[in-house]
Amino acid sequence: MSRIAAEHDIHASYAAGKVKRKRNRFLSRWETPGLGYLFISPWLVGFLLLTLYPMLLSLYYSFTDYTLMKPIKWVGLRNYERIFTADDKFLQSVKVTFLYVLGSVPLKLIFALFIAVVLNKAVKGISAYRVAIYFPSLIGGSIAVSMLWRNIFGVDGFINSVLDKFGIEGSGWISNPKTALWSLILLSVWQFGSAMVIFLAGLKQIPKDLYEASSVDGANRFVQFFRITLPMLSPTLYFNLIMGIIGAFQMFTSAYVITNGGPMNSTLVYAVYLYERAFNRYQLGYASSLAWIMLVMIAIVAAAIALTSKYWVFYETDTGRGKRK
Repeated sequence: MSRIAAEHDIHASYAAGKVKRKRNRFLSRWETPGLGYLFISPWLVGFLLLTLYPMLLSLYYSFTDYTLMKPIKWVGLRNYERIFTADDKFLQSVKVTFLYVLGSVPLKLIFALFIAVVLNKAVKGISAYRVAIYFPSLIGGSIAVSMLWRNIFGVDGFINSVLDKFGIEGSGWISNPKTALWSLILLSVWQFGSAMVIFLAGLKQIPKDLYEASSVDGANRFVQFFRITLPMLSPTLYFNLIMGIIGAFQMFTSAYVITNGGPMNSTLVYAVYLYERAFNRYQLGYASSLAWIMLVMIAIVAAAIALTSKYWVFYETDTGRGKRK
């Protein structure tokens, strides 16, 4: 019996070793770097052809006089010199863009956080409310919504009709230089759904024990919000802030469809001015310079926020206020 058992163990060990060798060969075949590049090749090809190559080409064009009407001519830094020294519309577009960013991004984040806190409840049918509130963000950036917004804030639009019933004389909100930009800011705030969903996901990660312990210590909801919710939600807030600023700097559809930069260039955001130079005047080299200036501006603002984040963004690994491991 011992001999039979020994032979059985030998055969079992041999079979196990054979299976292990086959498994190792299989794994080694799938762990080769070349196979990994094969899997990411669709994304890699798309990135090289649709992102990196156009960026490098636009960088080259930014140093040329490229107008589609004549051969490309290398001009060096002349486009950038003209932009900073002789282009009044550039300064106006930068001013309008920063006003739009400063007005739309904070209001949008505040409103999105407020709605996320309201929807962070375990009540019946809450999912339906979340979907209904998020829905405007799916269509908010479309041309149709921009045209609808233009009609709502027009001289004979819905807003003035409501005001007229209360005996208040309205105005042309989008035709008045003092209020036109605020009409675009309100449209941006209305598209708060994406930020709200991210805030809601962040709220779900906050331990309930913190609120229960603070309630025992006598903290009310106001104190809990500023002492627990905001600090714990600061990484999510940081992400939404960066993404919101990048999106606001690139805002185009609403300003182009609703006001087309008017009246009196009061809504001439940077992207609309870039489009005007590129596709109305066909100054593609000049427009490429404007595009790279925009990239640098966004990078500077994002870097400034990143440098200050250590004072107001807190993670679970923090050992103290403003300090990280």
